[in-house]
Parts: sequence; structure tokens; C-alpha cells
Amino acid sequence: MQKILGFAPLDLECYRRTFTHRSSNKVDSDGNPVNYERLEFLGDAMLSAVIAAHLFREVPSGDEGYLTKMRSKIVSREHLNELGRDLNLVRFIESKIAPVHFGENVHGNIFEALVGAIYLDRGYRYCEIFIEKRVIEPYVDIPRLEGKVISYKSLLIEWCQKEKQPFHYDVFEDNGNDGQRMYGVKLSIGNKVVAKARATSKKKAEEKASQRAYFAFQEKINKK
Repeated sequence: MQKILGFAPLDLECYRRTFTHRSSNKVDSDGNPVNYERLEFLGDAMLSAVIAAHLFREVPSGDEGYLTKMRSKIVSREHLNELGRDLNLVRFIESKIAPVHFGENVHGNIFEALVGAIYLDRGYRYCEIFIEKRVIEPYVDIPRLEGKVISYKSLLIEWCQKEKQPFHYDVFEDNGNDGQRMYGVKLSIGNKVVAKARATSKKKAEEKASQRAYFAFQEKINKK
């Protein structure tokens, strides 16, 4: 843990909880569940606070809407999952289910829980040091983030509403020969199907179809 954190942990029990999956069914002496989910909640708040303070200092010209959007890009679920994967945090998880059955978001959840554990163990300043080292220095490039799209669906819906174009996501089960549960999506703008996609969840399929539609209409969407 010291190698990952960059400092010596004091209360190891915080970190044991960080890597305890709810399937372990552990409870404390009062019967409360012992797993990383409450730490995940705390870590999310710490991440948001540190990133918000960094953006406030670094972008003095940014208004509230700009700063909120930039913070959302940095602490997006996709980015948090990337951070957790880079540190290979899942190797430490104590669980009664096989890692292959963990959802993709477990990487980001554990990263948030780790930040929460740091706060309980060493306080806000150490949270700030860890986030600066693991998040801000290697990943926060403000000019690059300004052009990053975190939700093609939101972007496309915003454009359709602005242009008064009716749109519709037709979602249906589309299971393949491998027996895996899949969902298909047909995205219509106006009366025309403009994109199709298939994924393991409705949300992912809608996002994939939205991304394809975005690239088809990119010039119009980005037109000032």
C-alpha cells in the first residue's frame, strides 16, 4: 500500500475495508456491513473537492458552468475506471465471487473507496497529495479535456433539441449465438434511422449508437 499511496498508511483497517467486496458478507461488532461501499461515497466527495479546488486555481476565467463541466470530465465513471485499472486495484479485493464476474465499474469504485480510506487515515491534505500525484499530474490536461466528449448521447440530445429535431432510441434485446444477453439500439432522428449499435447493456448500446450518429453529423453539431 505504501508504494501505491506514496506514504506510509497508519490505520490499516481502513484499507482492508477498501478491498472488501459486499459478497464477503462481513459485519462489524454492531452488525453493520463491512465493505467498500461507504468509503466509495466518501472518496467521491473528496475527489470532487480536490479537483474543484484545482480547477478554481488553474482556470481563473472559468465560470461555474465551465468548471462543473470540466470536473465532470475528470471524475467521469470512464476515467475513474481507467485510474483503478492502471493501479490494478482489483488484485487486492477479498470476495466470494470470481473477479471475472465483477462489473466494469468496480475499478472506479475501488479507486474512490481508496481515496475515502486515505481521508479517514490521514486527512484531507494526504487526499490532496494522492489525487495530485495519481490524477492531476498524469491526466489533467485542461486544453485536451476541453475537447473531450464524456457523453455522446447527451451531446446529441442537446443538438437535436436545439435544432428542434425529433429523436428516438428504439431499444430491444438482441442476443447472439453465444448466449450472452445483449441489447440492440436503433437511433432515429426525424423519421430516419441514423445509427445502430449493440452492447451488453441498454446504456452502453445507446451511447455507442449516439457516438456513431455524432460522427455522422459532426460538422453540423460543431458548427457555431
